[in-house]
Amino acid sequence: MYVCNCFGVTEAQVQQHADNGACTPRQIASACKAGTDCGSCVRRIQAILGRGACPRPASADPGTPVLAGLEGLEEAA
Repeated sequence: MYVCNCFGVTEAQVQQHADNGACTPRQIASACKAGTDCGSCVRRIQAILGRGACPRPASADPGTPVLAGLEGLEEAA
């Protein structure tokens, strides 16, 4: 099924680019031009990417302060 009619890009092609690391519509556009002409396919591309195409970053452990490893740096400087 075509996602981008302007450039003839299929859903499978978008998924392949996502599998290769493209995680945003802009990255998909850079890879295959989909979404760069009329823009009507951008929402469809977003939907494809939203289906777990890209790994989500792990959230920080709420029990560990983010800057815990920086203690004492002020004194050393």
